Amino acid sequence: MTYQVFYMARSPQSHREAMLSEEPPGFANTWIETDDPAEVTAKLAEADFVVTGRLAAEQIALASRVRLIQHFGVGYEQVDVEAAAARGIPVAITPEGTCVGVAEHTVLMILALYKHLTEAHNALKGGRWIHAELRSISLMLEEKRVGIVGLGRIGREVAKRLRPFDVELLYTDIRRLPPEEEATLGLRFHPLDELLATSDVVTLHVFLGEGSRHLIGERELALMKPTAVLINTSRGSVVDEPALYRALRDRRIAAAGLDVFVEEPTPAGNPLLALDNVLVTPHMATGTRDAMIKKARGWYTNFQRVVRGEAPINVVRPYRVVEAGASRPVG
Repeated sequence: MTYQVFYMARSPQSHREAMLSEEPPGFANTWIETDDPAEVTAKLAEADFVVTGRLAAEQIALASRVRLIQHFGVGYEQVDVEAAAARGIPVAITPEGTCVGVAEHTVLMILALYKHLTEAHNALKGGRWIHAELRSISLMLEEKRVGIVGLGRIGREVAKRLRPFDVELLYTDIRRLPPEEEATLGLRFHPLDELLATSDVVTLHVFLGEGSRHLIGERELALMKPTAVLINTSRGSVVDEPALYRALRDRRIAAAGLDVFVEEPTPAGNPLLALDNVLVTPHMATGTRDAMIKKARGWYTNFQRVVRGEAPINVVRPYRVVEAGASRPVG
């Protein structure tokens, strides 16, 4: 028997080749090829497995044969998990490739901001040799205090990669780790407000849920040091963008590195893009060939488990609020 995998994306051939390099025997694939909604309807009806980043309840209702909805990343807020559960269809995430990719991108952004990489690059490309001009404002990461907001899979990978830089690592999460695990990871717990007020770098790694929307707003930004850097590679709406713009414009914090935005693609007129103390990338933290291959390996492993009658791994449940200012999936 051949099982049909529907990739709900219009991916270029090079992307398809990378992902399908992991496709085992017994599976076939279809993709979105046009803008016609009828095409999606027809392919959902024929699919045994769906790979997607978003799926609404009305689309799930059309998936009469689907045995597993596989999110191609980890932020599943645009998949109607409740509607899937009502149909008996599990939803799984793909941490493979995602977590390491985001962690690497986080470190990249911190270093690029500290070393003023874009200014140096653009100056040299423009014919200016600014050999010494950035010395008074460039920094080393060594001995800085880095606060990690959200210590899930990605937060842990960030901590793992930052430890060799000889930084002081703080974290905050809705559940504190046991002391022995904190010691093993080289982390110290601080409540969010204290972490914000004392960190040189704050990096966000939380799911987007009801309790984490605008987790970093006017009040939280006001707590941060004027020399602090904020990194957001989670979801745009975790930060209040207008409040962040004002804080950066007025130099109430030093800089920000943003891979995610409230609206994506973010409009060219987004005022954040006009600031000289913002480093931006187009939601590309996991956008590598290596990550595509690792992700595909992960979801085909899950599909094979389902075919064998085994439970899929990394299954998620709907978000719920756990406490004020925090959100986590149920279970």
